[in-house]
Amino acid sequence: MATTPLLIAVAPNGARRTQSDHSSLPLSPMELAETAVQCCEAGAAMIHLHVRDQSDRHSLDPATYRLAIKEVEQAVGDKMLIQVTSEAAGVYQAPQQMAAIRELAPSCVSIGLREIIANEKSKEAGARFFDELNAHGTLVQYILYSIDDIRWYQQLCGEGVVPKQKNMVLLVMGRYSEPQYQAEPLAEYLKTLSQTEQWMVCAFGKEEPDVMRQAIQHGGHCRVGFENNLWLPDGSVAENNAALIAVTASAAKEYGRTLVTERASAAELFSSA
Repeated sequence: MATTPLLIAVAPNGARRTQSDHSSLPLSPMELAETAVQCCEAGAAMIHLHVRDQSDRHSLDPATYRLAIKEVEQAVGDKMLIQVTSEAAGVYQAPQQMAAIRELAPSCVSIGLREIIANEKSKEAGARFFDELNAHGTLVQYILYSIDDIRWYQQLCGEGVVPKQKNMVLLVMGRYSEPQYQAEPLAEYLKTLSQTEQWMVCAFGKEEPDVMRQAIQHGGHCRVGFENNLWLPDGSVAENNAALIAVTASAAKEYGRTLVTERASAAELFSSA
């Protein structure tokens, strides 16, 4: 049984859901800050931020991000690692995604690997982008949606396109579309993934708690929240994101894993992968 400290990240809103899906879905910088405080108290030491434009649509606007980051930092201090997204969400193309992240120069970012490097033709531009992030000291989490994605990631690491050989990756279980949970079992992902990699999982829909328990048992880390799931294990709708964090924190205690409780320790998991 794994005994290493568990990093719980909250993904409180995502790119697609609105407050019509859940009245407590945080969208504004102040709402995100309030959610960060609640989730920090429940056991999260990392927050995965999405921001919206004035019409509540998905945005990668650096100025909008800076406002949200400032509010969250003021609210939680050094207790949480703040990660931004570079997600396309049907709005952006790779050049726009890279330009936005270059301008923002965040301390931590998640990147869907296939969105930036979809094929051989996009390797050169992607390699330059990743080299710049590495030189800047940005903590990068590579998002992998399938076993094929893991193999693509490993190929790019081997070729030096991804500049580090060991990274924190996010293994995505399921999809936005119905049925939401339609991926290979976590065990199949882990057979392919190098044992030297730090890894985190997220899972769509009501399967989220079960997948988090598997990750806890196998030494991984957990990302939970309204971006992927609104439901508690009993099938009821969670009151807020913190309620989902509390479920995962309770499972960690059950399996003997302490929680990462500060930004520096969370960041170390990225840099020491």
